[in-house]
Amino acid sequence: MPTISIDQKLLSQLLAQHGLKHDIEQMASQLPLLGTDIDICDESTLDIEIFPDRPDLLSAETLAKAIRPFLHNAKSEPRLEVKKGSITMTVDKELEHIRPVILGAVVRNVNTGTTSEQKEEFIKALMDHQEKLHFALGRGRRRASIGVHDLAKLAPPFNVQAVPGSTSFCPLAMTERMTLDQILTSHPKGIDFAHLLEGMTSYPIIFDSNKEVLSFPPIINGNQTTVSHSTQDFFIDVTGWDRRACESSLMLIALQLAERGGSIESVEVTGYDGKVEHLPNSTPREHKVTQRLLDGLLGRNLNDVEIGHAINRMGGEYLGREKAIETTSTTVTKMSDVLAGDSVLTFAMPRWRFDILHPVDLVEDVAIGHGYEDLGSDVPKAPLTAIPRPDNQIRRRLRESLQGLGLMQIQSLTLSNDFDQFEAMRWPPMGDVTRITNPITIEHTLLRQYILPGLFRLMASNRHHDLPQAVYELGTVVRNHKNSGRFAFLVAEQGGGFAAIRGRIQALLKDLGSTEYTIEPLSGSMGPWLAGRCAKVVIHGVHVGCFGEMDPAVSDLYELRVPLNGAEFDIAALQTVLPDPV
Repeated sequence: MPTISIDQKLLSQLLAQHGLKHDIEQMASQLPLLGTDIDICDESTLDIEIFPDRPDLLSAETLAKAIRPFLHNAKSEPRLEVKKGSITMTVDKELEHIRPVILGAVVRNVNTGTTSEQKEEFIKALMDHQEKLHFALGRGRRRASIGVHDLAKLAPPFNVQAVPGSTSFCPLAMTERMTLDQILTSHPKGIDFAHLLEGMTSYPIIFDSNKEVLSFPPIINGNQTTVSHSTQDFFIDVTGWDRRACESSLMLIALQLAERGGSIESVEVTGYDGKVEHLPNSTPREHKVTQRLLDGLLGRNLNDVEIGHAINRMGGEYLGREKAIETTSTTVTKMSDVLAGDSVLTFAMPRWRFDILHPVDLVEDVAIGHGYEDLGSDVPKAPLTAIPRPDNQIRRRLRESLQGLGLMQIQSLTLSNDFDQFEAMRWPPMGDVTRITNPITIEHTLLRQYILPGLFRLMASNRHHDLPQAVYELGTVVRNHKNSGRFAFLVAEQGGGFAAIRGRIQALLKDLGSTEYTIEPLSGSMGPWLAGRCAKVVIHGVHVGCFGEMDPAVSDLYELRVPLNGAEFDIAALQTVLPDPV
């Protein structure tokens, strides 16, 4: 979670501008309800972690705006105060497939402080807010990237063009001109973010009327537009691929400057498609929630006064209720369904509240604003009588035995990949493999069929620790799209040969009460075992598991250079052949 450090004196000044007194004790007790985790709250400093769903709290200024209604019952301000400006920005058609979302805003007469130290602190806070928004909303500048410029050094109107890599300008903090290709290969920021423009033959550049470069989004600004101690008027550009992320980023930077006394002016932006917009948009978003959903989730009926007060504390405005006439469904199948006769509540929420995606998000805001401690009490309606799992006893006995052998229990991810499960371990798929349709990483593409690969990964992560290391996992695998239970253990130790692992298996089987079993050699090269140093366990003719020394060729794939031995067993097979003594 992003962490911010705020000067309590600055917070006091921001609240005093609106006639409010800063109460540190109230801040410490109530602020966590707004979506933060306080690390330090003393007379001088407020250090807080901002939860990912509240990127609108990532600066002292936007936090001050949010806590005015929440802590001090001030009137909320979901509408952005924007004056009509005269500056225009035109986006060329070529940008449609390069960086299609281009937004802009102007903020004038910002009070950046009176002393040189105050001005420097303001600039650092502005840049810090910008980078935190790049992380929280921009996803590393992929969805949205922000540029902040000294307007006094620019000559509007502005034009956004697609240009070749041979185009040159002087980038931020540099003294010589560089081509775009050079920036992407040798400038620190270019190296960090070149992957965002990978495969492109033309790049986006924002020019002013003198053909001076404002910005090379999403990489770096031009040097001539650098914000300095003398800057009072700001031009903000936001570019990207996600409209909501770009709009929220634009408004939050503008809000930060407006809280410093600045006046926000709109910029007329003509998009690549010829559509003309005046940005930022000052109107809040309207959201509708059914009374049935609100009451059903909160467990009590709130009247209009209570709802209005609650949503005001969260920075929104309650616009009233009306009876639903048209329906979206004949039966209730999901939370957003509206039935004829339902009371539909309408809320106006700030456009910069990026976290509001669904009616249930409004219900959560009402609950936070009203207070969880005053939602009444209830008892569960569903029967809570539990029954034990059929494999409960065998699992308990396995855990006790394995822990008695000195093994530490771990729990690894159920998600895995083909390399770990099959290629590295030399095991074939057992039936159909359950794969993830749209995996977000190549490490997690399927649901595991074996436990041992996860133990190898764990050992690889801890190879710098001292030996011996001995771990086990008792978990679930998925074969033929059905869950089944397995357990495995892996031991890294000096002198851990076949005799050591055989002794552990015999002790385990004795603990489980098995006296009639056979240990038979494994044929072939299937599995991670070292040939001739592995075996399988057969009880009453049922193959229940395998054990042995690990082949160094397999260990080497995980950069493990120590002797390893381990085992993997099928819990269902063990349960079938071993009677439950209880």
